[in-house]
Amino acid sequence: MALFRMDAVKAETGHRSHASIYNAIRAGLFTKPVPIGERSVGWPDTEVPAINAARIAGQNEAQIKALVTRLHAKRTELLTA
Repeated sequence: MALFRMDAVKAETGHRSHASIYNAIRAGLFTKPVPIGERSVGWPDTEVPAINAARIAGQNEAQIKALVTRLHAKRTELLTA
């Protein structure tokens, strides 16, 4: 599993700014970043395409929020497996 840094996330999602991604996180429409250093974060490379696929499929905000919740839960499952 790889981690996407902010520039890769913006390129993959079409977001134009850091702020738009963090606004989506606050709204529950995007997963929270994973700390990878003292001042750096990344996103698991499986989560960004999953959220993009949900948007392309026309899922509404409630469905995307549910997906984000499942993706966060999957992170926890990986730790306990």
